[in-house]
Amino acid sequence: MWGAPRIHGELLKLGIDVSETTVSKYLVRNRQPPSRAWRTFLDNHAKDIIAIDFFTVPTATFRVLFVLVVLSHDRREILHANVTEHPPAAWSARPVYEAIGLDEVPKYLIRDRDVKFGDTFNRQVALAGLGEVLTAPASPWQNAYAERVIGTIRRECLNRTIILGERHLRRMFQRCAKYYNHVRTHLSRAKDSPSGRSIQRADDVAIVSRPHCGGLHHEYYRQAA
Repeated sequence: MWGAPRIHGELLKLGIDVSETTVSKYLVRNRQPPSRAWRTFLDNHAKDIIAIDFFTVPTATFRVLFVLVVLSHDRREILHANVTEHPPAAWSARPVYEAIGLDEVPKYLIRDRDVKFGDTFNRQVALAGLGEVLTAPASPWQNAYAERVIGTIRRECLNRTIILGERHLRRMFQRCAKYYNHVRTHLSRAKDSPSGRSIQRADDVAIVSRPHCGGLHHEYYRQAA
């Protein structure tokens, strides 16, 4: 599942200074066409924006669960998430309150026009001091950062796991979010993780791996003597 940018990011964190072109040279080529690049917007206000969005996950018993994700535009960090089978508007606003407990309180909240965001949600967000910016109808690209992180979590974690129920999904998503925030390198973060990973000194110390997301992904680091 890893391409040259992801592998290159991991090598940089291990203090191995090679170019991304060199990494790409030795990768097995995928015959499928590359995915379309996602659209960026509102870069000038990234530090003042959080985004919120829903997505659904089916379970092994054919239930449909809703996941609500709150994302920081500036760091591309998952600030909060919640899981439920029946999301009321008040429940949707709770993650926003928990997510804005930051050193720098954001000014704007970007969301779509989903009916799950009702008047109760609007009032609670206004009380929190956030200005809502609604995307145009049927325009998910206008909430591109949230759509991107949801797609990443689906492809790299949830689509490769059989979800048994609400507790299982919540536990699995927490593991994925921890890996996404603290380990996974990102192009938009200059191949650093949202919370930041230190670059280790390249020497003769052995490189070992630590499993994440139930073994779906691994973190590579140099083992201390």
